[in-house]
Amino acid sequence: MTEQGFDVPGEGVGRVLGTADATPLQFWTAVAPGSYLQLDDVVVTRRELPDREPVTIAGVVTQVRARHEGAQFDSDVFAIADGTLPAQVQEAAEITTTRVDPEFYVPPQPGAVVHRAEGDARARALHFDRMERRIPMGTGRDGVPVYLNADFLDGTRGAHVSISGISGVATKTSFATFLLYSVFRSGQLGGDAVNAKALIFNVKGEDLLFLDHPNTRLDDATRAAYARLGLVADAFPDVRVYAPPRVGDSSGTPDVSSRLTGVDSFYWTLSEFCADRLLPYVFADADDERQQYTMVVHSVAAHLARYAQPADGGVSVDGVRLGSYGDLVDHIVEQLSDDETRGDWAGSAVGLGTVNAFARRLIGSKKDLARLIRGDLATRRPHSINTAESAQVTVVDLHNLPDRAQRFVVGVTLKSEFERKEKAGTAKPLLFVVLDELNKYAPREGSSPIKEVLLDIAERGRSLGVILVGAQQTASEVERRIVTNSAVRVVGRLDPAEASRPEYGFLPPAQRQRALLAKPGTMFVNQPDIPVPLCLEFPFPAWATRVSEAGAAPSQTLRSITQSADPFAVVGSGGGADDDIPF
Repeated sequence: MTEQGFDVPGEGVGRVLGTADATPLQFWTAVAPGSYLQLDDVVVTRRELPDREPVTIAGVVTQVRARHEGAQFDSDVFAIADGTLPAQVQEAAEITTTRVDPEFYVPPQPGAVVHRAEGDARARALHFDRMERRIPMGTGRDGVPVYLNADFLDGTRGAHVSISGISGVATKTSFATFLLYSVFRSGQLGGDAVNAKALIFNVKGEDLLFLDHPNTRLDDATRAAYARLGLVADAFPDVRVYAPPRVGDSSGTPDVSSRLTGVDSFYWTLSEFCADRLLPYVFADADDERQQYTMVVHSVAAHLARYAQPADGGVSVDGVRLGSYGDLVDHIVEQLSDDETRGDWAGSAVGLGTVNAFARRLIGSKKDLARLIRGDLATRRPHSINTAESAQVTVVDLHNLPDRAQRFVVGVTLKSEFERKEKAGTAKPLLFVVLDELNKYAPREGSSPIKEVLLDIAERGRSLGVILVGAQQTASEVERRIVTNSAVRVVGRLDPAEASRPEYGFLPPAQRQRALLAKPGTMFVNQPDIPVPLCLEFPFPAWATRVSEAGAAPSQTLRSITQSADPFAVVGSGGGADDDIPF
């Protein structure tokens, strides 16, 4: 293979059609008798020029057709099948150009031999040879690995991944976790992979709580599939799971049922809630930001940050000790209802109707957030989600939380992680954030604190090393700037109405149609330096995706962060006195 033009194998699968226009960017080839071309096959042909070196044109099959030559009417097919009408079957394939080498854009000559690209020719046709760091994503229709350019993932030249598809069929989360596994284990990030982190929000069931358990259904064929990609089929080696406390449990026990080891509770103390001005994230619906009471939200948050003082696990506001989130809400509503104190809390220019609207929403949050914002649990016990101090993969379980509580956790966690990266001022180590249901947190219309954080990540995260891997059923309902800033776009099985939206304009017509019937594990991946999306299949997860598949837990997960930080820490204890130990 040479730099100018690449070697073309001797055996051909067809010739460039002379009955259809051939252009430098698209042409048709007649398939030779005894040969075949299928969608996604990679082919190459050569154009000889009189006054310069030959031009090699490579492309991907984006459509295939077959027809009877010699037939004039639809009914002729029966006569041809009976042998009474002479005709022959001819197949033809549409080729969309992916590379011209050297870049001299001339059409291929009709009759030119078309070859199936293999080995180095295939790698060059798909620009893999130009990728300094190639992350395996799966295998193509030909069973050969397909790669992602790491430069467009880690922020070097681009960042962020957008994954779209029908829930339960498109395997969006499975592909996201496989991509993370490949990033961490392929060696393409070099030494940066050791310190790179991943933050995964688990919103459906407890399927992502066993990433560090080997999959008992793993067989030799799956191991071979990983080996073809240069990977070892294994579980994630370093995982930490966080879950919210159980409802009504004063000890703060994690609310999970299937995983019993290596799980820690997360919560925020009342003092942290006030000092860090987390109140706006209680009102995290996009609809909330259009309401006038958002002025009251920020005014009350500022008042709490200024006057709330830590007091025995709770807070003291205006000389009143508050020991729970419910107490805090009741106190705020009481102060807003008092004509004498309302101005201090909400400002003098706010009407009573606006204050009452705020109060109603705040009172409605007590049930959803009481178990997350606590004044009765140990402040010295680790309870914060901090990826810098956690394992390589941090899973935050949200599936047992109501919608409002899920929004609060996602918003506050992303805010704190992004602020930590801003203070660090460096892109390394990388932080990959996997968030499903992105259309819920960053909808196209409206504004909210969570949406602003996600927009910040999409627009500035690349320079800070925060990489968003967002998944959604409908990319058409996600904020445009987030989708636009995603260098890598992935599509699984699509709904017919969704597939027709302009957000999927990067898919050729045949791929849009195929996306309607794609089976689980089949994805179409579009990346900047390859002009045609690549169809691939990624292997079955080597890690458990549910408790029924989970093998033996690795030894490092048998102890939680709480135990490793302080083996004598008692869940729910407020101090270190002997009386606090229940034995």
